Amino acid sequence: MPNTARYAAYAAFRQRRSEVLARIFFIVCVSLFVIVSFAQHQARADSAGLVRLADVESGALLLNSTEPGKYVPAPLLATDVQIDVTGPLARARVTQHFINPGDGWVEGKYVFPLPENAAVDTLKMVIGTRVIEGQIKEKQEARQIYEEARADGRRASLVEQQRPNVFTNSVANIGPRETIVVQIEYQQTVRQDGDAFSLRFPMVVAPRYVPKSATPQLVDFKPGEGGWGEILPPREPLDLEQPPVLHPDMGQINPVSLAISIDAGFALGTVESAHHEISLTRDGTRKATLTLAGELTPANKDFELVWKPAAASAPAAALFRERVGDEDYILVMLTPPAGSTVPAAKPREVILVIDNSGSMSGPSMDQAKKSLLWALDRLKPADTFNVIRFDDTTTVLFPQAVPAHGENLDVARRYVGNLEANGGTEMLPALRASLVDPDAGDSSRLRQVVFLTDGAIYNERELFTEITSNLGRSRIFTVGIGSAPNSYFMARAAEAGRGTFTHIGSETQVAERMSVLFEKLQNPVMTDIAASWPGGRNTQSWPNPVPDLYKGEPIVLSARMPKAEGTLTLKGQLAGAPWEIRLPLDAGETRPGIGKLWARRKIEQLEADARIEGDWQKHDGDILKTALDHHLVSRLTSLVAVDVTPVRPDGEKLTTRDMPVNLPDGWDYEKVFGAEAMPAAQRAAFKASAAPMLAMAAMPASADASSGGLALPQTSTDAATLIHGGLLAFMLAGLLVALRWLHQHWNGGASARRYR
Repeated sequence: MPNTARYAAYAAFRQRRSEVLARIFFIVCVSLFVIVSFAQHQARADSAGLVRLADVESGALLLNSTEPGKYVPAPLLATDVQIDVTGPLARARVTQHFINPGDGWVEGKYVFPLPENAAVDTLKMVIGTRVIEGQIKEKQEARQIYEEARADGRRASLVEQQRPNVFTNSVANIGPRETIVVQIEYQQTVRQDGDAFSLRFPMVVAPRYVPKSATPQLVDFKPGEGGWGEILPPREPLDLEQPPVLHPDMGQINPVSLAISIDAGFALGTVESAHHEISLTRDGTRKATLTLAGELTPANKDFELVWKPAAASAPAAALFRERVGDEDYILVMLTPPAGSTVPAAKPREVILVIDNSGSMSGPSMDQAKKSLLWALDRLKPADTFNVIRFDDTTTVLFPQAVPAHGENLDVARRYVGNLEANGGTEMLPALRASLVDPDAGDSSRLRQVVFLTDGAIYNERELFTEITSNLGRSRIFTVGIGSAPNSYFMARAAEAGRGTFTHIGSETQVAERMSVLFEKLQNPVMTDIAASWPGGRNTQSWPNPVPDLYKGEPIVLSARMPKAEGTLTLKGQLAGAPWEIRLPLDAGETRPGIGKLWARRKIEQLEADARIEGDWQKHDGDILKTALDHHLVSRLTSLVAVDVTPVRPDGEKLTTRDMPVNLPDGWDYEKVFGAEAMPAAQRAAFKASAAPMLAMAAMPASADASSGGLALPQTSTDAATLIHGGLLAFMLAGLLVALRWLHQHWNGGASARRYR
């Protein structure tokens, strides 16, 4: 063949080869596009983070979805707590790490407790190296700001008060596998009882029993319907949100690290934690720091710390002040002496009320029964008594109070010993029964109601109304039982009932704390207390009037005045004899946060007045102004922090998830919730995988703007992505093989033809 013809044939061959290769390349590209598009579509379809049980390979908490056999990874939480105690004051910073372990965009809502006397004043949202400060707003306005940011795809946080000791933190637009850090700060006073100082940090909101009462329904009459109306379904009240509770078989979540520094102002003696092991380091005689011995603990029971002075008795007085604007704020704590003479104790009518509902099952019931039996053993022959027990029913042991002699006491002991925890917590009928007083005019006998309960109720307002309306000569002493009692209800019920609140968190505390309580039951140590402040009407002080006090309890007063000068005079009856003391107000030490504590006490007083008067709107204007002026979260105000830049892409769905909490330590899930809320097979599948969640939360000691966040737990293997990746690799390998074959075939054929 001539060279010209040979070259023409070879050129035609190269052109055909190029056309074939181009077609193969086009087919491969189209295939790749289809696979990638399918993968993206599948990712969008699973944007809610749906996984199957078989996909879970590490700690995860799954919530049911509408698609059978698939679940949604729940947002997780880790908390870091730092509390600084200075004298009788405590400043706390609670850092919450909201973790989204899934592949979709979520809004997490967490219900959490704080001390009932906490003045919550600070909210910070940490995003990378930026810190966004929260602003105090009227509750509805704050909610609107948050919802607009949520809809716009901006990160936002909203802290709202449900009760004075129950708050919610909503965090919107947490991206896939992202952590958002939110800090909350509050101020409080520590509790003093005799020579013991203590503080509690609650860690879990216990499930609340909603009483069986008819929920009002409305009838809707629409124009043009000929007079026919429709009965609308009942709407449950939403003033207290109840989070989903994790079954104990699924392990523990919501890990907490905690560190406390104490500068007591006096030589420290013992420093003890009753319910958690601690690691304690002393710094001289007056200071100490401590952390949890295990570094992390699940949020399933309250932390309690008690410290005592090294000397025989604690300091008797404390005086602090703060200048804010044009006014001074004062905090006074004064422990009166016990008195050289004690009046003869009057005989008593003691009504012992015990909660044996399902939430008391386990250690709580054992503690309550042991406490009640201890109380029966301390009654004197001149006393009378009765026992009332309640769950979703109420039983009064005797028709009326009976003498505390052997036979009656034996009957009561056997009755209490046979009690078992079960059923709901219908507390109102039991409270009403305890306040029935056939001898209301009998002044020769003290009438005392001792209420042993965990306070796990929803309808606190009804109970407060009952106490203020029908207290009469009775005095109510509440004993909080268990690992996570409703301290708000217990403290306020005792306050309204003119008694005291005692907490028993373990059986080892029964004898000691019931003994202290019964010393208080004998007689009030101080009565008829009056405070005379300088400044006249320009001074506002709380509480007003000052309540009676029992042995070991300090007088705690707060006041606002133009200038802290002059003398505060306190008068009263101490052990039946006149008592008076004077405190120079200009001698107080300056401390930050005194103004916020005054505002918190004022709000408490106004809320108490509303309970007594039955008019919750009468004082709302004053409560709102006080909360806004002092930047405090209240029933009427909230803290909101919003980022300015949208982060959630358009079209990406936002899923709202209520973040689950642990069941309080010692509670029985089935006794509280009845039938299982989660199938046993699903619980078993997670029993081994959910346990490592505490270890996964490698929390920093603090979370400032430079915090790197937490290591995120992996919830599942991404099976769909792996399959798609495998298909892509397979097709690319096939393409390379085809190209190699074509190259060898055509090059070999061309060479053979050239040398033919």
